[in-house]
Amino acid sequence: MNSIKSVPARVLSRRGGHSLEAEREQFDKSQAISISKAINTQEAPVKEKHARRIILGTHHEKGAFTFWSYAIGLPLPSSAILSWKFCHVLHKVLRDGHPNVLQDCQRYRSNIRETGDLWGHLHDRYGQLVSIYTRLLLTKISFHVKHPEFPPGLEVSDEVLEKTAGTDVNNIFQLTVEMFDYLDCELKLSESVFRQLNTSMAVSQMSAVQCRLAPLIQVIQDCSHLYHYSVKLMFKLHSCLPADTLQGHRDRFHEQFRSLKNFFKKASDMLYFKRLIQIPRLPESPPNFLRASALAEHVKPVVVIPEEAPEDEEPENLIEISTTSTTEPQITSDLFEQTFGPPNGVWDDRDAQIESLKKELETLRAEMEKIKLEAQRYITQLKAQVNSLEGEVEEQRKQKQKALVDNEQLRDELERLQRVKQDSDRSQRLCAEAEKKANATEIRYTKLKEKHSELINTHAELLRKNADTAKQLTVTQQSQEEVARVKEQLAFQVEQVKREAEMKLEDQSLQMEQLRQELDARRDELEQAQRSLSHAKQAGVELSAQVDALHAEKEVLRRSVSEKECELLSTRGLVEEKELQLSQEADKATREIRELQGRLLEKSNQEQSLQQKLLEDQFGVLQETVREAQEMLRDAMAKLDDPLHLRCTSSPDYLLSRAQAALESTDALEKGHAQYVASMADAAGLVGALALFAHLTADTIVNGSATSHLAPTDHADRLTETCRECGQRSLEYLEKLKDRQRLGSAELGDVRGALQGVLQLAQELRPKSLDIKQEELGDMVEKEMACTSEAIEDAVRRIEEMMSQARNESSGVKLEVNERILNSCTDLMKAIRLLVTTSTNLQKEIVESGRGAATTQEFYAKNSRWTEGLISASKAVGWGATQLVESADRVVLHTGKYEELIVCSHEIAASTAQLVAASKVKAEKSSRNLARLQECSRNVNEMAANVVASTKSGQEQIEEKDTMDFSGMSLIKLKKEEMETQVKVLELEKRLEGERVRLGELRKQHYVLAGGCEDAPEDGEARPAPAPRRGILKKPPIAQKPDLGQP
Repeated sequence: MNSIKSVPARVLSRRGGHSLEAEREQFDKSQAISISKAINTQEAPVKEKHARRIILGTHHEKGAFTFWSYAIGLPLPSSAILSWKFCHVLHKVLRDGHPNVLQDCQRYRSNIRETGDLWGHLHDRYGQLVSIYTRLLLTKISFHVKHPEFPPGLEVSDEVLEKTAGTDVNNIFQLTVEMFDYLDCELKLSESVFRQLNTSMAVSQMSAVQCRLAPLIQVIQDCSHLYHYSVKLMFKLHSCLPADTLQGHRDRFHEQFRSLKNFFKKASDMLYFKRLIQIPRLPESPPNFLRASALAEHVKPVVVIPEEAPEDEEPENLIEISTTSTTEPQITSDLFEQTFGPPNGVWDDRDAQIESLKKELETLRAEMEKIKLEAQRYITQLKAQVNSLEGEVEEQRKQKQKALVDNEQLRDELERLQRVKQDSDRSQRLCAEAEKKANATEIRYTKLKEKHSELINTHAELLRKNADTAKQLTVTQQSQEEVARVKEQLAFQVEQVKREAEMKLEDQSLQMEQLRQELDARRDELEQAQRSLSHAKQAGVELSAQVDALHAEKEVLRRSVSEKECELLSTRGLVEEKELQLSQEADKATREIRELQGRLLEKSNQEQSLQQKLLEDQFGVLQETVREAQEMLRDAMAKLDDPLHLRCTSSPDYLLSRAQAALESTDALEKGHAQYVASMADAAGLVGALALFAHLTADTIVNGSATSHLAPTDHADRLTETCRECGQRSLEYLEKLKDRQRLGSAELGDVRGALQGVLQLAQELRPKSLDIKQEELGDMVEKEMACTSEAIEDAVRRIEEMMSQARNESSGVKLEVNERILNSCTDLMKAIRLLVTTSTNLQKEIVESGRGAATTQEFYAKNSRWTEGLISASKAVGWGATQLVESADRVVLHTGKYEELIVCSHEIAASTAQLVAASKVKAEKSSRNLARLQECSRNVNEMAANVVASTKSGQEQIEEKDTMDFSGMSLIKLKKEEMETQVKVLELEKRLEGERVRLGELRKQHYVLAGGCEDAPEDGEARPAPAPRRGILKKPPIAQKPDLGQP
């Protein structure tokens, strides 16, 4: 409840007297209660009823303004649990809140990112989860802002998904990648939560565990939808692109499928989720995207949230909001007064006055910020209403534009129909003209036919006349010549008439034929015109019906357009009223801001006067601190010549730690000095750093003097003079700080040089065996074990290469012998690798059980002899593995001896025995890792014996033996050979004895060197350094560093 900032009294005083404002005030109170109860520092899950009220509040105000106005006041950097529950509530609000919540959250992306970055740099279990959760929320906001078709709840139909993906392959590819990134963020959060639960062996019914598990319900809901959409998009991509191109997509999907299936399985096994959510079951294997029919086998995973029983309502009491804001207890005084007490034992009234004025100023600033936020909220709400009205107006404009476009289309259709009608009229006219031409042709044909019949009649009459004339010629022969002439004339006339008649007949028959063809063509044209006329009449009837329907629809559209115009006018009136109201509210807010600015100006003037006074006080505090620091240094320098101090002794190690701490304090002092020079209103940093510097420098001088009492004369004199020079340089630096004119030019170079001289002398006085630092010794163990593992891995790889080379280059008995030897070497290397891994696990168990509150490096440094034993054994194992590989290589290449392999096997067995012995020293007898280590050691011995056996058998199989046939030799020759053989035996025995002596000396020297390295730390630990004083260890809190600890 304390995490919500109190509402300013002026805001409350302005809200009274109106029902809407009272309702708004009640709404703010209920939201404040729900937010404070949902987001707190208790390690328990967020109650559903509080989250539900916050979500209903976003639907009530159509956004998340109220939620963010309270959320930005939460002290998220102070508690990782508070930040975790804030991310959980924000996730639920994004999923189930009003659609406008997404845009409100987009404006606060920087706040979410800063929270995640802060906790990501801190080593806190909840902090790491908060960092991952914030990245998920930022990814979610970015995805839904970029793709508004997907609501934050991710519930869309397949048709919307198809429409969003479209037909462009690039868009589908990009959308699939973004879906994969989204799902990766969800799965990473679930894996981090389960990893922490596995490490702590948690039970799902504990409230601390449920606090981590609660956000995974929203993660399960998101993952089910993202998995379904990814499957759909992958099938669509495979239908557009070749399979080789999408190999990376398939691999990434398969990895996500395995992770998601594992996540759902773990969640379904937990009792906590069984009563809150029904988790879907995924198929045993991922979909086969290379087979298009597999899409029909895909089943969409459905998450079911059971209906919850109504919870009992708790009595809700809002934070008491009074007209005067509550203040914290009195702020503690400055660091100097905490350390040395107030001057003269009385607190200064001016400090109290300064603090009260500061608190009043902070109160007024907070009040002004609240008033600004309230005004901004009202302005935002009014702007949102104006935007919604403008959106409606824009929608009406679009509808009107659409109606006008439809009207234009109808006009074009009407004109087209009119043109078709005109074409049909023209066709009718052409048909009528064709009928007229056909009638005229028929009339002409009738006339020609009548003329033809007349010609036929005339020809028949002439023939009859000719017959009568012939009869008269036969009857009357009197006038024969006259008859002959008449006959000739008549014959000529008949021939002429015949020719004329034939010519006319031919012309008439030709004209008749032409008329018949033209008549047939006209008849065809007439029939075609009649058919087109009938079609045109039918089309005209249909077009007339369409035109009537279009006219009716046009009238309806005209009426709707007129109605929309009326509504538009009324909407414009409402918008103008809202704009007028908004301008009045803005003017009112401007007047209030001017009044507040006037008051702020008065307070600024007062603050300037107080600031000047504060500068004087801060400088006075600095002077007192400088004087006190000078006294401390003079007192320390006096001990350099004090005879009573001769009894005090100290170790070089302690002096080294003190000098190192003093040298590091100069960085803080230089930083505080630079801050004070830049802003003299704040001397806290310089005062704290100065006190720490004086304290550590004086401590260094005192311990330097004590260390010189046990040092050689030359080093003692140099150390004393260096300590005296360090004190003198420090006093000169402090003297510059007392003068305002020389304050800015004060430098710490000489002081650092003197401290570095003390540090160098302390290094020279340290025992040589302590040159390795604690961190280096601890890291050396890990590095040597890692190097040993790498050497064994390299040995296994080289043996495999030799195996393949031997198979290619040899055959028969040699191949069989080489394979047997290399196989035994490979088995030995694998046994050694298992032993090294088991030894590493045992060492980790020993360190974790024995280090307590110390670090791993400190534990290794504390047990330095054991540590060096581990390092030596690890080096020996790695060296033995390397030598075994080289010997095997030479044996396979016939350039080495089989005895080298036998010796290397014995050496590896001894080295692993040394590693086991070093690991067993501090292990518990009941440790499982110790039992496994002993079993691995026995396995290594067996494998080493196998190498020796295979080497000997191979040697016997390869080397040819002499038949030793002495049957052909004489007695004298046999005696001679016997003597020569005895000589060789004696020489070999003598050489063997010498080599054994040499081996013994080598082993002695090895033990001497190993023992000398291990005995050196004992000399340094023989005389413990004197215990440091409690007063020396105490440091002012303002200049304390995380890496400065006790010496």
